[in-house]
Amino acid sequence: MHPGQAEQLVVALRRAAQSLVRQRSIRDLQLTLSGIVAAAVDTVPGATAGGLSVSEDGIVDSRNPTSRGISELDRLQGELHEGPCITALEEPADDGVVLVEDLAGDDAERWPRFAPAAVDAGFRSMLSIQLATGGQLRAALNLYAAQPRVFDGEARVTAGLFALQAAMLLHGSEQAAHLGRAVDSRDVIGQAKGILMERFGVDETEAFQMLVESSQSTNIKLVDVARWLAGEANRRHARRDGDVTTGARGVIGGTEHAEQTGSAGHAGVPEGRAAPDDAKGEDPQPA
Repeated sequence: MHPGQAEQLVVALRRAAQSLVRQRSIRDLQLTLSGIVAAAVDTVPGATAGGLSVSEDGIVDSRNPTSRGISELDRLQGELHEGPCITALEEPADDGVVLVEDLAGDDAERWPRFAPAAVDAGFRSMLSIQLATGGQLRAALNLYAAQPRVFDGEARVTAGLFALQAAMLLHGSEQAAHLGRAVDSRDVIGQAKGILMERFGVDETEAFQMLVESSQSTNIKLVDVARWLAGEANRRHARRDGDVTTGARGVIGGTEHAEQTGSAGHAGVPEGRAAPDDAKGEDPQPA
């Protein structure tokens, strides 16, 4: 790695790190990941395109590709369950890097269905680096090159550094998602306890114990029991509010109808009272 390239790498990594610190939302997260992928493509010698492959619940998806063609190739690997990114996700080397020197040469035998599609799309070599994120989320950074045998040892190290930052960002977002779900669970359990406290006149501890016992006896997760209870209470309130609204509309509608028609067929005439002579359309009798 020549001095100018090393300086370029340091600047790119500093910018990516600053973006990580400023990251505030899911949209910012995706923009930052896209920035990391773009910086890796610009910095790793020979790379012309790149993207992330993310596997969750057995489904491989393409994230933050530099082009639509890369998105299609990354998704194709998931559909075929074959390709460098699948190998990086499931059977990586000790350093987590899968090096592909020539997809039109010997490497075509490793991935016989994916290799022809990549070559047809204009790519001959690849680097796929596993991102160690932990948990159920697995991911890989994929770098593509138009020429064969362009990724050397320095390219592996440089790509590995960008992969490390992407892994840190994905891990942080996954932990934030878990925290958000935990907060939501706490809120719905608190709501369910409040419902039980009001309905049965128990204290907070007793209400929680009722939820626990219901969960154990039905073999349903406690948070799902709480969510069901809160949902039932909300539906009951909605039905009661609907009945009140319907009744009110009926009273108002009946009053309006009576005012418009009256029981004697004349506007403004109450039931059981005759209309005045001049309202019947008859000429008044002379005195």
